[in-house]
Amino acid sequence: MPSPQPTEGELAILRVLWSRQAPCTVRDVHGELSRTKDTAYTTVLKMLTIMADKGLVRRDESERSHTYVPMHAEGDVQSSLLQDLMQRAFSGSALKLVQRALDDETASTEDLDAISKLIAQAKARRKS
Repeated sequence: MPSPQPTEGELAILRVLWSRQAPCTVRDVHGELSRTKDTAYTTVLKMLTIMADKGLVRRDESERSHTYVPMHAEGDVQSSLLQDLMQRAFSGSALKLVQRALDDETASTEDLDAISKLIAQAKARRKS
């Protein structure tokens, strides 16, 4: 299966589906998206149809109101997007990506401590 590369709008829909962790109707997704952005019901319907065609979601047509579920786990999509960004913007260098993120100075002290722990855990996994 190809790596998922959803657009920003598709990601917004996927976030709703991931957070609900259950099949959702167009009305469910539209209601959630409308809480933060004025979005037309027909736009959500069209996007979900396109996403089903692209293999990002699966549509269940067994009931009158069709339901949708994501075809890829949130972490898988994030990894795919991260790999794409790392290749395009940082020539495949994880070091350059992390340096840029840290140079931005948006990471809190707590974030930096957690990152240090993640690095230590990654090193330990490589040794075993």
